[in-house]
Amino acid sequence: MDWIWNISFKKAFLIYIVVDLICIGPLGMGVPFFSILLGFPLGWYLAKRLYNPDMSVKIFLKRIFKYALITSGFTFVLMVLMWARFIPMLWGATTKVVHFGLPMILYDPVASFIGWMILMIFISPFLQLLTTIFAANLTVIRSES
Repeated sequence: MDWIWNISFKKAFLIYIVVDLICIGPLGMGVPFFSILLGFPLGWYLAKRLYNPDMSVKIFLKRIFKYALITSGFTFVLMVLMWARFIPMLWGATTKVVHFGLPMILYDPVASFIGWMILMIFISPFLQLLTTIFAANLTVIRSES
């Protein structure tokens, strides 16, 4: 298990890319629920890997934020590639939006479609960012006590 701490950040990021693609693709079918949950072990790994007792808290938190931003940015790019191609459906016939198969979360097909796109493209990667930062901070707090 020691190998996990000795791999380079580039290799770790490549492993993350593969796992994130699996979480979004076959497991999540385009909905990044598992990618959001992936933020928890990712935050744990970042905190354990980056923690140094001699490092100032400010620098440590900046590094956690930077890596969490990079990983959630990758998920954001995947969501844009996956969902943004459907946005032009808003300018077509409403029947396309009605029969697209999205949940009616706002009781109107067009409003639900817009809400779904915002949820998938913007909110989901942001939630992954939050879970990564939360898990990293929780790991540091639990490690020090």
